[in-house]
Amino acid sequence: MENEKEYKVLADVDQLDQVMTYMEAYMNEVRCDESIRVMVMICVEEIFVNIAHYAYRERGYVWVRLHSSEENNQESRLTIRFEDEGKPFDPLQRADPDVTLGGEERKIGGLGIFMVKQSMDEVSYEYANGRNIFTMEKKWKRNQS
Repeated sequence: MENEKEYKVLADVDQLDQVMTYMEAYMNEVRCDESIRVMVMICVEEIFVNIAHYAYRERGYVWVRLHSSEENNQESRLTIRFEDEGKPFDPLQRADPDVTLGGEERKIGGLGIFMVKQSMDEVSYEYANGRNIFTMEKKWKRNQS
């Protein structure tokens, strides 16, 4: 079974609640495992807020594309793709922060994308057709009961 949806929203932090509500409804619809919901929501918030803050000089939009699939009757996969027409920027090219350093010693920035990379099973970035495309995937085993 596959399920795919798309949501277009103004790239503005004031729209974060709407994005989170949409995401929560989708995860309910596809029966996303409770154990990964909070982690996925934190990652969605991180990526959306980064786009809202940095992608555009003026107004612009974010397309949130959601896809879920069930594989071999035991595993589900949730794919979340963010697209924007802002300035090209690959957040995955930034070096991971040294998390062994104390807060005062560590450079500012980079912790959010580091957390996304650690939390999700796959993350990727590409710039195509005038759009930044950031994709993240999370898999989980379905209960057989």
